[in-house]
Amino acid sequence: MSRHLRLSIPSKGRLAEDSLNFLAACGLEVYKPNPRQYEASIPSVPGLTVLFQRPTDIVISVRNGSVDFGITGLDVLTEFHGPNGDILTIHPGLGFGSCTLDVIVPEAWTDVSRMDDLKRKQAELGRPLRVATKFPNAAKPFFAGHGLAESVFIAAEGTLEIAPTIGYADLITDLVSTGTTLRDNHLKRLQDGQILSSQACLIANRAALKANPEALAIARVLLEFIVAHLRASKAVSVFANVRGDSPETIARLMFSQRVIGGLQGPTLSPVITRQGEQWYAAHLIVRKDQLAQAIAELRAIGGSGVVVAPVTYIFEEEPAEYRAMLEALR
Repeated sequence: MSRHLRLSIPSKGRLAEDSLNFLAACGLEVYKPNPRQYEASIPSVPGLTVLFQRPTDIVISVRNGSVDFGITGLDVLTEFHGPNGDILTIHPGLGFGSCTLDVIVPEAWTDVSRMDDLKRKQAELGRPLRVATKFPNAAKPFFAGHGLAESVFIAAEGTLEIAPTIGYADLITDLVSTGTTLRDNHLKRLQDGQILSSQACLIANRAALKANPEALAIARVLLEFIVAHLRASKAVSVFANVRGDSPETIARLMFSQRVIGGLQGPTLSPVITRQGEQWYAAHLIVRKDQLAQAIAELRAIGGSGVVVAPVTYIFEEEPAEYRAMLEALR
């Protein structure tokens, strides 16, 4: 009997909380009756078991096929994805867990602000720079690209900020979100020292997707709801009453404006008025950042009684991310 397919999500910390909240917002709420268990389910996706692991272990588990899907950070995916293409990133940006991996030096290095300055610092020291990092696979090519291939990378766990102070490294590469910890420890980022920008992503085992139709079906469900939620989170639903001779007349007025044309076009339906005037109810979807412009345009064509409501999902005929996944599996 074949096992349930598995989705691993982070087990602790902010990324764990954000993953659970994100899945719930997508209509994929995780049911975990016992908080001590490392196994749960998503009732809306039968046949899928949810596991809880460290972000690094998620990447390794998806890579070796013991887990089929995972939510983890792009930072650890870049570091541990392996050389064989066993992992397929099926959605690269879930919109949470944002941070950057940066080159960080002591504030006391007042003459160092860019990567090129590190060459001079290395010459002053008379030896290769020592770099403490949790991400040597990501850091090494970045340093090499800046002419610092001879740098010595010291693999480290735990707190890196103390490394320059106690002297076992000259500088570090580390994840930064707010920068508060760096300031507290008298460290600074280099202006051009961003190695990568990271956020949570959805990954899958390539072999499982190719060999198991059930895995492919669940991948589609996950992408359908994730993409629909992410698309909707940037939009609002707008209703307005507009006076006009016909739906076609009103539609032409709306199409003449910049943002109130809707996705394919507005939905227009007659309003039954007490006085027998010709009014139509217009319903359209607009981007949140264009809402003020949309309201102004509706008023410009005679719209009134504008109502704005949140949108939960916007489903497409087929998500572009799903088509890209199929293409990558060929």
